[in-house]
Amino acid sequence: MPHAPVPPQRRANARRMRKALSEAELKLWNELRAHRLMGLSFRRQMPIAGYIVDFACPSHRLIVEIDGSQHALAPNVSYDHIRTQRLQADGWTVLRFWNEDILRDIDNVCSHIIRIIGKDLP
Repeated sequence: MPHAPVPPQRRANARRMRKALSEAELKLWNELRAHRLMGLSFRRQMPIAGYIVDFACPSHRLIVEIDGSQHALAPNVSYDHIRTQRLQADGWTVLRFWNEDILRDIDNVCSHIIRIIGKDLP
């Protein structure tokens, strides 16, 4: 599937965000990078459908988002819902984890990702 053009400003924002990972993003990235999780290829801060997603596994059309406490506020819940619907409409599965889930139980988070991808395997 061809990629939609990414505006230069959005591409620059994605690059900047790759250099400024939160503690939870860094912890998950250390589990996902270099095909460490089941040999899967993940990309971080990837532009998709006008958004920059935290992590994406393009081969399985899986997005993993990590949410801090600000995502529990009403305006952000609504925005995240609209964002998730848009990404799902493009055929992506979106998983969301709280920062605390990553920091306290990374093994369970990785197991959940593997379970979801396993449903997509032939």
